[in-house]
Order: sequence, then C-alpha cells, then structure tokens
Amino acid sequence: MARLKEVTMTGQRSRREFLGISALGVVATMSPKESAGKVARMVGEGGKAPREGTAISVWVTSGKDRFAAAPQLSWGPAPAASRAGQIRLDPSEKYQAILGFGGAFTDAACYMFNQLSPSAREQLLHEMFHPSEMGLNVCRICVGSSDYSQQAYSFDEGDPDPELARFSIEHDREYILPVLRQARQVNPDLFLFASPWSPPGWMKSSGSMLGGSMRRHYLSSYAQYFLKFLQGYAAEGVPVQALTPQNEVDTDQDGNMPACIWAQEYEIEFVSSHLGPLLASSGTPTKIWILDHNYNLWGRVMDELEDDQLRKYCHAVAWHGYVGSPDMMDKVQKAFPGVEMYWTEGGSDYKDPGYLTDWSHWGETFCAILCNGCRSITAWNLALDEQGRPNIGPFSCGGVVTINSQTKDITRSGMFWAFDHFSRLIHRGARRFNSHSAANDLQHVAFENRDGRQVLVVANKGAAREIELRLGNTAALVSLKEESLTTLAWR
Repeated sequence: MARLKEVTMTGQRSRREFLGISALGVVATMSPKESAGKVARMVGEGGKAPREGTAISVWVTSGKDRFAAAPQLSWGPAPAASRAGQIRLDPSEKYQAILGFGGAFTDAACYMFNQLSPSAREQLLHEMFHPSEMGLNVCRICVGSSDYSQQAYSFDEGDPDPELARFSIEHDREYILPVLRQARQVNPDLFLFASPWSPPGWMKSSGSMLGGSMRRHYLSSYAQYFLKFLQGYAAEGVPVQALTPQNEVDTDQDGNMPACIWAQEYEIEFVSSHLGPLLASSGTPTKIWILDHNYNLWGRVMDELEDDQLRKYCHAVAWHGYVGSPDMMDKVQKAFPGVEMYWTEGGSDYKDPGYLTDWSHWGETFCAILCNGCRSITAWNLALDEQGRPNIGPFSCGGVVTINSQTKDITRSGMFWAFDHFSRLIHRGARRFNSHSAANDLQHVAFENRDGRQVLVVANKGAAREIELRLGNTAALVSLKEESLTTLAWR
C-alpha cells in the first residue's frame, strides 16, 4: 500500500510531499483456473502470445546507467511451476488509450529555456520533444501567471473591466509563445492544455490574484476571457486543445501566490452555463477538464459529474497527486466509465537528496497513475534553475531538468529518466493491457502500441532480483537491478 509523508504546510501537503507517495498495487491476483481461462482466449487485437524465440529488447536505468540498452532476452516455453516474482500478461484484456506524457511550460520554464543559446535550446528541445527521442507530447501552459513566474500577471490588469476592453496576451510574446512555437515545430503532435492559477484580481473577492475566491457575477466575463485567450494563442500559431477552469479549485494557498477558491456549484455553473455553451457556439473545439486538483477530492468530482448539463460539455477530470492515493481515481472511473482521466501535476523538490536519482520512485508513481485509468502524465515545471526559480510562491519545486543560472549547464532529474522509460516506447493511441503479480512490491504497467509492439515497464524500488514474465504459454526471465527502472518491448 502507498504511504504518504504526514507533513503539512498551512493545512495542506506541499508539492515536495508528493515524493512520499508510493504506487499502489492495483490489479488483484488470479487463481490458476482463471489464468488458464484467460490464456485460452488470448487472441485478436494483437493478443496472441509471442512465438518462442521472439526477441525482447531491454532498457535499464540504475546506478550509472541511464536508459541503457541491455542484452536482449527472448520468449521461451513457460515452465510448469511458477516463480515467486512473476508478472502475468494478458493483452486480450485492454483498458484506456494513452494520450501521452509531458510537463508544464510555465512562465518560469519558458524563461529558463530562453536563457540557453539558440543551439543549446534547439538540442534540448529536440531531446525532450522529438518523436525519435523522448517524444514528450502532452504539456501544460498557464493562463496568466502561476506561482512559477517572474511576476504575478493576468491578461486584463487594473480596475473592473467586464467587457475585457484591456485584454491582451502581450506579456507572453516575449519568450513563452516563441518557446511553445519551437516545441511544436519539434513535435507537431504536441497536445497543449491550459490552466489559470487565478482570474484577474478584479473578478475575485480579494481584489488580488494572490488568494481569494471567484465572484459569481463575473462568470460570464471570465468565459469570454478564456475564449479571447484561446483565440489569441491560436492566432500566434499555438492552438490549445484542452483547458481547466481553475488550477487547484480547493485552496487559496493562504494568499502567498496566484490562486483562487472555486465553490463546487460555481464550477458546475461556469462549465454548464457559461464556458461550455460559449465554446460550442463559437465553434471552438477545445475540451474542458474539471477539478485540476488532488485525488482526495474524488467525492467532489462524483457530485459534479452527476450534473447532466455539465456532462454535456465536459467528460474529463484532471488530477494532481499531492494528497490522497491513485486508487481514488478508480472510484470515479467505476461510477462514470465514459469519463476520461488525466494526471496534470506533480513534481520533484530540488532540495530532496534523491532529486537526481529517484527514477524508481517516479516509475512506481507513474505505474500507479496509469493502472488507475489515466490517459496522460504531465509533470510540473519542465525546467527551472538550480534553486527552483523563477518562483513567486512558497514551494521548492525542481524542474524535470535544471538549467544552471550562471553556467547554463543542464542537469536531468530522476523524473526525467523515469519519463524516458515511458514516453519513448509508449506512443499515443497505445492501449494499456492487463498485467498482474502476486508481489506487492513489484510495480509495473503494460501497453500495446497501434503497430502491435507491446511494452512493459517495471519499477524495482529495492534490491536486485529476478522475475519471470508469463504471456500465454511463453515465459522469459528478467534480471532487475537494484533501484531500477526496466522497459521491455517485443512484437
């Protein structure tokens, strides 16, 4: 079972505490009779067991190795007896399709990318986003500033302006939009979703972007604000495919950073009576994802999804992993099977001793997220400096990569290497299929790509061990290094 570090900050867990979340075992073990039955129906949709002798390609991150190619394995006849550390694979039992993996292009991240020389920036973006490399392709952008910005700003500053006569995205033209355009050039399939940390201060009870709550009588103006943002970005060559009405609806962060509390009934009304109808009537294809907050708010999500009018415009939920456990998402999935799940924020702490080497932790975390139905995983800041800056908020987050503010040297985090094991080989449209094990300390997830290539990622957060893979009547022995991530792929 997952364990959470019980440390709190102003009544909430901080982003750093997400490092304490371990993946949950999410698939129950099966009886021999059930397993035999499944073997008999492993047909169709690429579900046939591989032929004996079929090669298995292997990549490992452990110790000094970083996504290093290991000697190939091969499928052989399955022995009569089962081994203790066994993973059984059933490609005939399929689940959600994957959208992809990525991180957040915050103001801070784009500023740090912009500090690199043109050649160094081109090389790093190629490594992270090109389909032949990591292929990150589901990324988050901010509607105005987040806590990871050089300053707090909205697109309509000043006194109340319900008609949005002052609206302008001029701030983002300096380095945010250029970096986004360059990333899209590297990966034309880049999927962008947008989240606001706060409406303009004049729309809130506090009169400021820092903390406070949304005022109901500005919901209509705020819907127009979103539409202007989407149209402005599209005109700049940066279309946005999805958005959330508010980042972290249930906190104002004690007024320390851009944030805004949204009552549950406000979010329902905003989506069903303002934003949803406006996007539909304007022919804007951008999707709406609700919540954009922690697992433990699954009850709020259930209540919102009970609203038929909201579901007319929204069939997706955005989740953060700072409080609660991934299995809470499964409660919503079971109640509303047609609703899609996306994981939109979580990240490392640059002060944590394991910041550079915690790939097995993030591997476990990613496996649990995917095994509980999520279609994408998007980390927090893609890039920050060595002290987690630029930052106007109270947190000490680290980037997926660190760009030294003086030398411009690039350091890759443990989370970076965890992404490498998923995003390089699990492509958009791949379907998760059933993988299960009696070993509770063995976290894993399996996918089949549209071209038939099957991929298994195994996180081993402990000592070296040997495990057995079983697929139909074939098997393969795999040696797992200590504190490792291992990706295996075959056709």
